[in-house]
Amino acid sequence: MTEFWRLSALKAVDLLKKGDVTPLDLIDDALARIAVVNPEVNAIVTLCAERARDHAKRLMAKPIDQRGPLCGLPFGVKELNDVAGVRTTYGSPIFADNVPVKSDIMVEKLEDNGGIVLGMTNTPEFGAGANTFNEVHGETYNPWNTKLNAGGSSGGAAVALATGQVWLATGSDLGGSLRTPAAFCSVVGLRPSPGRVPSGPGELRFDTLSVDGPMARNVTDTALMLDAMAGWHIDIPVSFPAPTESFLTTTRRRLKPARIAFCLDPAGLPIEPGVKDVCRKALDKLSAAGLDVEEATPDFSGVGNAFQTLRAADYAATMRPLLNQHRDKLKAEVIWNAEKGLKLTGEEIGKAHIRRSRLYADMVKFFETYDLLILPAAPILPRDIKERWPREINGEQLDNYVEWLKLAALITMTSCPVLSLPSGFSPDGRPMGMQLVGKPRGEGALLSHALVCEEILGVRDLVPIDPRG
Repeated sequence: MTEFWRLSALKAVDLLKKGDVTPLDLIDDALARIAVVNPEVNAIVTLCAERARDHAKRLMAKPIDQRGPLCGLPFGVKELNDVAGVRTTYGSPIFADNVPVKSDIMVEKLEDNGGIVLGMTNTPEFGAGANTFNEVHGETYNPWNTKLNAGGSSGGAAVALATGQVWLATGSDLGGSLRTPAAFCSVVGLRPSPGRVPSGPGELRFDTLSVDGPMARNVTDTALMLDAMAGWHIDIPVSFPAPTESFLTTTRRRLKPARIAFCLDPAGLPIEPGVKDVCRKALDKLSAAGLDVEEATPDFSGVGNAFQTLRAADYAATMRPLLNQHRDKLKAEVIWNAEKGLKLTGEEIGKAHIRRSRLYADMVKFFETYDLLILPAAPILPRDIKERWPREINGEQLDNYVEWLKLAALITMTSCPVLSLPSGFSPDGRPMGMQLVGKPRGEGALLSHALVCEEILGVRDLVPIDPRG
């Protein structure tokens, strides 16, 4: 039996376009793989096989050149995005029986471009927290060591990719929710510029902190998926058109970054020595390959606290009704974050907006000198699955579940696109990645630079893997 699940998304799509394989073949292959490995990792929590087959048959009734860029490739959807007719719980007991009648804009766009929804991937309740577990579906396990967590909140997506259950998966990112699990599972995750990928619509249509983006096993597959997701949508006022040249075409140009800046401890945040060791070795490889790498950083002072303020304000706005009606069914971290937002003053929120605005101006100036900024993707290596969130890093005590997300949050606040790139492993085999930050709305160049780095680092083809106990 041909194991199509081992193929990259691009190779699978190439077979689809040549007519050498059908969407139904890929669905069956993926379902067989899911049956073998998903019980060990709990990445995909709801399958919609018949819905997928029905969609595949509709696609197959069209000429191949009219099936869209994904041409019938199955993918996974993070369980924060609605899929019409498919149970979508957001990881919350409050919505345990929720079946949306309409799909999220992003899902519709992917389906219009030839993608086929195969199932929903696990997430913490409402995406809150960077360890993937919830009271509806349970824990998601790291495939490199199932005693460890997979990161979050797009943990199910990252694990499904790493174990070969899907070729592509959607992720979302507020405080590293897409980047952390990518790093913890040795896959690629791209947090695009706000507005690049329309999704929702939710209550905060002007939101520029939380975004949706593509996750894949490598950089070129990520570019392929971004092409199928990006573009303007009238319901999302911050959205904007896709570029005239596809992201995949730009990526394949392999644009060499002229100057790369790196910082291993931005804003003095605590970062584990093991994380820095992996990143240093990766940076040394980039330098040895002839890339110009030097230590430099924008001023990130106070940005982490400003992020917490703006995040809490959003939680207060969106979670207030659930807090009033279903407080007993909400996890403690969600309650804490919403109540923090309700206590904020107008002055505190205003100062946070101003700090973010000044940071953006600093980033624009910074990128007049550099093409990339590189930082660790997470402050810690994957830890025990039972640890809800880190209470300490390097002996420094953390007093809330958002504190350890500040490293990723620094980049969230810039509005710059950022890609989490697999970069290596600790001596005991725990994966880690680096954040590659590009210029505002510069996803094409960022992906192209990332491909250059990916080929130098040499860890591109280590997934998919079988789960390891």
